[in-house]
Amino acid sequence: MRLPDLNDLMQDLQLAKQMAINDQNPNALVIATIAQAKLLGLDKPIKDVTPNHEVKSGLGHFYNREPEPIMDYSKLSDDELRQLQAITIKAQKVIDYD
Repeated sequence: MRLPDLNDLMQDLQLAKQMAINDQNPNALVIATIAQAKLLGLDKPIKDVTPNHEVKSGLGHFYNREPEPIMDYSKLSDDELRQLQAITIKAQKVIDYD
């Protein structure tokens, strides 16, 4: 039996995310997303070098970058849109709770 590589693990987590969407389980979706971020090293502090060669760290890098392209929701089925809406509502309740 071979050990799974990064692509295998990412595919498994993507499947877990789809199952979480299908089950309308935002907690499982968040956990799988965090696991993917960790595998890709996106959970580490970001260090940026300014023109003066000063090292800065923190989330400033995220706020100063180009916005992500907006998803084309026209390609989703009515059922997928309903699932996305339900997950969004649940996620907003979690955010509002904190």
